[in-house]
Amino acid sequence: MDRRTIDPDLQRALIEAAHAAADAARDVILPYFRAPLVVDNKRPADFDPVTEADRAAEHAMREVFANLRPDDGILGEEYGATSGTSGLTWVLDPIDGTRGFISGTPTWGVLIALQDENGVLLGVIDQPYIGERFVGGFGTARMSGPHGEMPLRTSPQTTALGDAILLSTFPEVGSPIECAGFEAVSKLCKLTRFGMDCYGYALVATGQVDLVIEAGLNAYDIAGPIGVIEAAGGVVTSWDGGVAHHGGRVVAASNAHVHAEALKILEPFKDSV
Repeated sequence: MDRRTIDPDLQRALIEAAHAAADAARDVILPYFRAPLVVDNKRPADFDPVTEADRAAEHAMREVFANLRPDDGILGEEYGATSGTSGLTWVLDPIDGTRGFISGTPTWGVLIALQDENGVLLGVIDQPYIGERFVGGFGTARMSGPHGEMPLRTSPQTTALGDAILLSTFPEVGSPIECAGFEAVSKLCKLTRFGMDCYGYALVATGQVDLVIEAGLNAYDIAGPIGVIEAAGGVVTSWDGGVAHHGGRVVAASNAHVHAEALKILEPFKDSV
């Protein structure tokens, strides 16, 4: 679908559907948070947790889209891909940061994206416990939460890595060579923090931090954040400057200056496994 053909009425309908899905996920997830919880492990060789909250939230979102957008496709972390006929696909991560969720930290979130064959059109990062929602796409970027509703705008002020705040979820980042690339950037930054899950990407969109660098991501981990950050004025690419909505190695930056500096440092590490 050519995004230029999406008229304002359809844009509003798509945004409303995204909000409805995020609302449904909130309602399902919150009773499970910081409560007794059954945790399964997807990969016995590693700890990759999934809970009944993950599954219930994706099921609730799929029901919303089945009612409001029955011709759209869906790609979800827990239940895979469902084909559609509209040329549009919803990409869902019901709980991004399940490790944080089962630990009781509020860094996890619900990720929703709408994309076509060219990339992401709309993104949502929702943190149900804090009550914050970040939405970007179709020319708008806004957040709502305890402080009310306001526009989202990434920071244009940080133009050098020496002034940048860098976030990631895991100190290991990925493979040893990917970790070395991350550390090369981190050494030049003012501050590095870990354990953020998807909330780190939301903080880029608010202008609070300047960089998130990660590796080994899936499409559903990054599609929602791409929509939010790009609409807020930021840049999200792979480590080699290509598209990032398929996952893999990702750099999310507040502006083109910080992004370019980070890619330059990552250059020697981008083609290594």
